[in-house]
Amino acid sequence: MRIKEASINDVLAGCVKSNNKSKEIVYKTYYGYVLAVIIRYVSDRNDAEELVNDSFIKIFKGLYTFIYPTNLNETEKAYKGWMAKIASRTAIDFLRQKRKLFVFNDLENYSETIVETNIVTELNVKDILMLLNQLPEIQRIVFNMYEIEGFSHVEISKLLTIAESSSRVYLTRAKNKLRILYTKSLNNNYVTS
Repeated sequence: MRIKEASINDVLAGCVKSNNKSKEIVYKTYYGYVLAVIIRYVSDRNDAEELVNDSFIKIFKGLYTFIYPTNLNETEKAYKGWMAKIASRTAIDFLRQKRKLFVFNDLENYSETIVETNIVTELNVKDILMLLNQLPEIQRIVFNMYEIEGFSHVEISKLLTIAESSSRVYLTRAKNKLRILYTKSLNNNYVTS
């Protein structure tokens, strides 16, 4: 089910007025999208589904803060981006609570040179998403936040309570690890072909 551009504004207005039919339409339309965002952070399907519901509660409660674009034909795109930020923050909060996450000391004596890589342009996005689950959790989260969700290193450092330089290091490590995993994947596919 897809909301038509012309009616998305009406549906969102109905959600603001707590119209249950409008909320149902939004939930059914965007459930898969929100689930896909959360799955990038939380690998357990049951936890992810619960977080989708938590995200929609926050989405409906905070809808009055959504800023409509000047071109109303772009409402759906803006709304999806807004929902993705809420969903990713919900997943991060869950991980932080679940594991008292983000007490990382592995960077204290980090002396490797940080080399900027551009793996996103070198790899197919679908391949990256399949390989993401093989990354250490903090690297996967930072990669998702920076490369996929569009957070800055400053925002990541605040949300994860890590140093901005640590965010950069985790991103670089994630990109390097993805490159290695991707190369192995290509080699395995080449050998089996």
